[in-house]
Amino acid sequence: MKKPPIALLILMILYSVLACIALFRAVSIQSVDLFSLGVIPVLIGLALRANWASIIFKVYLAIQTLGLSALAGTAIIAYQISPEDVKVVIDGHDIPVPAIAALAVLLLSFQIYVALSNKTKHYLRSREQADNT
Repeated sequence: MKKPPIALLILMILYSVLACIALFRAVSIQSVDLFSLGVIPVLIGLALRANWASIIFKVYLAIQTLGLSALAGTAIIAYQISPEDVKVVIDGHDIPVPAIAALAVLLLSFQIYVALSNKTKHYLRSREQADNT
């Protein structure tokens, strides 16, 4: 069985961690967040190298991109109205908004790079070719 490319493997590990966090959060607060839980079918498709994995992966990234764009637009508008209220505090520590924005763009860019990579396409197609022979 062919191993996934290193970038895809890193992303699958990240998705596994996010899936565990999403499941824990869903059980602990008894609320389903489809944005977070949406990573599970993508992860399953990539792990099984299903023929629909590439499509669902790209749809999930499109949803993430739309969500990030909406969040960014809201943050910009809120910052224009009341700059002192636009802050992120975790456990009493102020997290700079530009750092969060840069991290979000970096993570989204990495996911898009992996999704559109020729190595990822070849990895997912190699199972289809093996099934056809």
